[in-house]
Amino acid sequence: MALDPALAPEDYCYLTTTGRSSGRPRTIEVWFALEGSTLYMLSGGREGADWVQNLRHDPSVSVRVGASQSSGRARVVDEPREDELARTLLAGKYATRYSGDLSSWRATALPVAVDLDPA
Repeated sequence: MALDPALAPEDYCYLTTTGRSSGRPRTIEVWFALEGSTLYMLSGGREGADWVQNLRHDPSVSVRVGASQSSGRARVVDEPREDELARTLLAGKYATRYSGDLSSWRATALPVAVDLDPA
């Protein structure tokens, strides 16, 4: 089931990956932006983040926002226009909600996308 677009303003999504060593589900709470059928996140820990290493090993993930859940395939964004889109969407969404400066995070974090399965 696809995520309800009305949930795009929510603060967090819950991303579940499969642990690359344990094979067990691993869930994190993370900031996100939703654009059509793609969900974007930025990894401040870049490639060193466990969740990024997990999705590199197995890109099948599930995502929950509010009561809405969807599955999809995760990938690190490597196309320049999509990279900029992800950074712009996330920084724009959270700039007014976060009291700190997000410019360094926006510039250096690793953009990750989840292409959500159709409804």
